[in-house]
Amino acid sequence: MAITIPFSLLLLFSLLNLALVSSSPVQDPDLVVEDVHRSINASRRNLGYLSCGTGNPIDDCWRCDPNWENNRQRLADCAIGFGKDAIGGRNGRIYVVTDSGDDDAVNPKPGTLRHAVIQDEPLWIVFKRDMVIKLNKELVMNSFKTIDGRGASVHIADGPCITIHYASNIIIHGIHIHDCKQGGSGDIRDSPTHSGYWRVSDGDGVSILAGKHIWVDHCSLSNCNDGLIDVIHGSTAITISNNYMTHHDKVMLLGHSDSFTQDKNMQVTVAFNHFGEGLVQRMPRCRHGYFHVVNNDYTHWEMYAIGGSAAPTINSQGNRFLAPDARFRKEVTKHEDAPESEWRRWNWRSEGDLMLNGAYFRQSGAGASGTYARASSLSARPSSLVGEITTTAGALNCRKGSRC
Repeated sequence: MAITIPFSLLLLFSLLNLALVSSSPVQDPDLVVEDVHRSINASRRNLGYLSCGTGNPIDDCWRCDPNWENNRQRLADCAIGFGKDAIGGRNGRIYVVTDSGDDDAVNPKPGTLRHAVIQDEPLWIVFKRDMVIKLNKELVMNSFKTIDGRGASVHIADGPCITIHYASNIIIHGIHIHDCKQGGSGDIRDSPTHSGYWRVSDGDGVSILAGKHIWVDHCSLSNCNDGLIDVIHGSTAITISNNYMTHHDKVMLLGHSDSFTQDKNMQVTVAFNHFGEGLVQRMPRCRHGYFHVVNNDYTHWEMYAIGGSAAPTINSQGNRFLAPDARFRKEVTKHEDAPESEWRRWNWRSEGDLMLNGAYFRQSGAGASGTYARASSLSARPSSLVGEITTTAGALNCRKGSRC
C-alpha cells in the first residue's frame, strides 16, 4: 500500500521544534530543512505510517487501523508540534480502570483512575466500560502516563479535574472533561511514596504547571470554573490538538503572569482544534513564549480569539476565523496590558488564515526573515480545508473491530 504523509505540515512542526525561542537567533533554514528531511524519512521507515488521506497528520497516523484496540500504543508515535516527544506510557503495561470512584485521595483504591495516575512506572491507562468520574480532589498525575479513553465514553466532570504538576511525558486522549469545580484543600497523593498538602485548586479542566512533553488530543472540554486548559510556570513542549471546546469564558491560558519571565522558554502548538459554541475569549491568551496556532476552526468567539501580553511570539497559520456577526468588523486579536508603542514590536503573524464575516487579524512586529518565512509557509494545510480537518475534533466514538 502506498504511504503518504502530509510532509508540508510535519515539516514546519519539526522546524519549529528545532528553532530556538524568539529571543535567540533563528537557525539557517536550509540546514533545518535538511535535518527535517532526514528525521521524517527515518520516521517513515521506523513507524510505517498509515494514511487515511484526511490531511490531519495525527489522525492519518493511527485512525485507519481497525485493530487500534490491540495497537493502542501506536498513538504515542503520532504527536506533532512542540509536544511531539510526549510518549506518555508507551512501552508500559496496560492498566484497566474498573472503578469510577474516588473516595480517598491519599490512599486510592486499586482499579481507580487516581490509583493509576500516581504510579511510578509507565502506564497506558484504559477504561473497562463507560463511566463518569467525579473526583473529590484534583487528579495529580505522575510522569509517563497515557489516559486513553478510546472504546468507552469517559467523563471527568462535576468536581476537580486534571493537574499535571512538575511531571513530564503525559498523553491525555479521548476524554470528556467538563463542569470542573474548585477542589478543597487537603492531602493528595502524587506517587506511591509521597503525598502532600494542596491548597484550593482553580477549577481548570487540565492544569499544566511546570510540565513538559505533554499532549492533549481529541478531548471534549466545556464549562469549567477557570480555564479549560491552562499551561503555566515554565511548562514547555506542549501540543494541544484535535479538541472540541464549547460553552466557556476563559478558554486557554498559556503563561502564568507578565512578571513570570521563566515562561519565555514556553513552546506550545495549538492545532486542528474546533473552538465552538458559547466561547468568549482566550483561544489562547499567551505570555512570553512561542506559540504556533495552526489549522484551527474558530466558529464562535464573543470577545476575541487570540490574545496576549508580555511580548509573546504568535504564529497563526491556516486557521479559519468566522466572526459572530457579519454586520460588524471584528478583531481576532487582542494585545493586552501594554500601550500600542510597545505591542507594535510583538511578533504576531498571520499567514494563510481565512477571515469571514468581517474578522480581521492585527499583525505586529517585524516578522521572520524572508528565507525563514518561506520555509514556515510549508506548515499549514490550506485554510479552506480546516472544516474537513477538524470535523471529528473532540472525543471519538471508537468501537472494537472498526476504525475510529
